[in-house]
Amino acid sequence: MGTAIPIYRSWPKLRYLLCLERTGSVMDETQKGRIAAQLPFLRRHARALTGSQEIGDDFVKRALQEIIVQAGASPEPLTRADLFRCLHNVSDLLPVPRSTVAHGSEGDPVQQALEERVSRLPPLGRAALLLVHNEGFPRSEAAHVLGISPDALGRLLDEAWTALKKEEPARVLIIEDEAVIALDIAGIVTEMGHHVAGVAARSDEAIRLARTGNPSLILADIQLEDGNTGIAAVAAILEHARLPVVFVTAFPERLLTGDRVEPTFIVSKPFEPDVLQVAVSQALFCASASAG
Repeated sequence: MGTAIPIYRSWPKLRYLLCLERTGSVMDETQKGRIAAQLPFLRRHARALTGSQEIGDDFVKRALQEIIVQAGASPEPLTRADLFRCLHNVSDLLPVPRSTVAHGSEGDPVQQALEERVSRLPPLGRAALLLVHNEGFPRSEAAHVLGISPDALGRLLDEAWTALKKEEPARVLIIEDEAVIALDIAGIVTEMGHHVAGVAARSDEAIRLARTGNPSLILADIQLEDGNTGIAAVAAILEHARLPVVFVTAFPERLLTGDRVEPTFIVSKPFEPDVLQVAVSQALFCASASAG
């Protein structure tokens, strides 16, 4: 067993894990920099998988321990796919959901917490969608992350897209100050079979539409034309309603610093339609799983 690696609550401090003074592991500065650069995207993927910032961050903290061990032992630099595979390895090692666990574990709060985390993870097909479309992995690398063959990944993606198209329609509030982008988003949402509950370019308009349009999902830009942020508008809306939210931004890493409460679902600008479709589907999936 190696030396225990400290887990910090603050994500900026987590970068100091990469200094490795306490681990005795050998890693060059380039490798450290590559791992640090991927932390925001590992966190984005983990929270998209789980629908929770807290649970997703816990997975990444656990994955970092495996990443550091592998990086110190490997003569070759870890690839981005290797880092994401470590994250998926961590989730695979957690206990099975409660429905398949013996009755004796019901009194163990630690076991119950771990089982709840696993029960909130999406099917493998959804993980494949997120890796290929949200994180931009080629299919061969996504297959490596999941530990399956490229052919098996292809089947998973086909099954996941089929399931996505059968989802119940939702009412989507779009908060976007650029008219062309808002129109594109509305078209993508409608093509998915959902309904547009309203389009707002200003925070006060977004808050009003949230009260009158009865949305079941929010798609929000970060910067609005009145100088306010989509984050502030969404925060005001969520004071009165519990809704899943997908944020759209050109700089996702700026929202994943750990300095404040962060969005769970983030889409990078510019985006392809399938990226937004996957994010919307995953946000609705996690919201329904949480409600259930």
